[in-house]
Amino acid sequence: MKGRVIKSTGSWYTVLAEDRFIQTRLKGKFKQGDLKLTNPISVGDWVEIEMEPGQETAIIRTILPRENYVIRKSTRKQHFSHIIASNLDQAILVVTMKNPRTSLGFIDRFLVSTESFRIPAIIIVNKVDLMDGEDAEDWLQDIRDIYKPLGYEVLEVSAMHDEGVRDKILPFIQGKSSLISGHSGVGKSTLLNRLVPEARQETNEVSGYSSKGVHTTTFAEMFFLKEGGDLIDTPGIKEFGILDVEDTELSHYFPEMRAYLGECKYNNCKHINEPGCVIIQKVEEGYIHPYRYQSYINILSEEDSHR
Repeated sequence: MKGRVIKSTGSWYTVLAEDRFIQTRLKGKFKQGDLKLTNPISVGDWVEIEMEPGQETAIIRTILPRENYVIRKSTRKQHFSHIIASNLDQAILVVTMKNPRTSLGFIDRFLVSTESFRIPAIIIVNKVDLMDGEDAEDWLQDIRDIYKPLGYEVLEVSAMHDEGVRDKILPFIQGKSSLISGHSGVGKSTLLNRLVPEARQETNEVSGYSSKGVHTTTFAEMFFLKEGGDLIDTPGIKEFGILDVEDTELSHYFPEMRAYLGECKYNNCKHINEPGCVIIQKVEEGYIHPYRYQSYINILSEEDSHR
C-alpha cells in the first residue's frame, strides 16, 4: 500500500494511505545511498507500507525515490545531515527583523539548499507591525532590493494582526506542497494557524532575555488546505549548515552568478581573487549585490574550515 508521510515523531510516522491515517514504524535499517541521516524518513516522503497482522499499525517496507528535499547539517551529530522535508513544490522561509533577527547570511544558506534542487522559494517577512526606526526600514529595504530582482517572491505580513493575511498568501500556496521554515519565534505556528485554522499549532512568546524564539513545533507535520495543497510545518532552526558543496559548484546555486558562469578566464575559478574573474567584475559593476557575494565567500570559507 502506497502512502505519504504526514507526521514524524521520531519512532512513529503517520502515513496517509487510501484516505486514512495509519500509524507506521520502521523495521530494520534503510540504506540512503551516500547520505548519513539522523532521520531516515522525512515528512513528505512517499512510502510502501504493509499492515501488521491483526493490528491497526503498519510497517514501512520501502521509501520511494525522492523528487527533491531540503537538507541541512545535523547540529547534534557530526558528519550527519537532517532532511527537513521532501517532495516539495516550493519552500517558504519566514523571516523577522527582530525578536528574533534573521540574518541575510541565514537566508542565503537556506536559498542555496533550495536552489541545489531547483525548489522555488518564497520569503515571508513577518511581524512588519513591529518594524520601526531606520535600522528596521534599512533591513526591510535590503530584503526587497536583494531578493526580488533574483525572482524570489517577498511577502510582507503580520500574522498576528493582519486579518487579510490568509487572502494575501493563499494564491501562492494553493494546490502546492510547501515547506514552512525559519528560526524559532518568527511566527511560523501563528502563520500556519491563520492559513489552516484547524491546525491549532501551539504558539509561544519570544524569550525577552535572549530575543531568541522558543520551540513550539516539536515534530514536522503536514497540514492540508481546504482549497487544495499542503503545508509542512517544521521545528525552528537556529543555524543552517549547508551540506558539503564543491567550491566550484557553489556559484551554481546563486542565480545572479549562474548567468555568468563559464565566462571567467579559468574553468575552475572560485571567484575569490583570480585574475579574469567575471563574477568579481560583476560585483564591482553592481550587477551582483555585495551582501550576496559576501555570503558566497562566507559559505566557501565555512566549507573549507570543515574539511
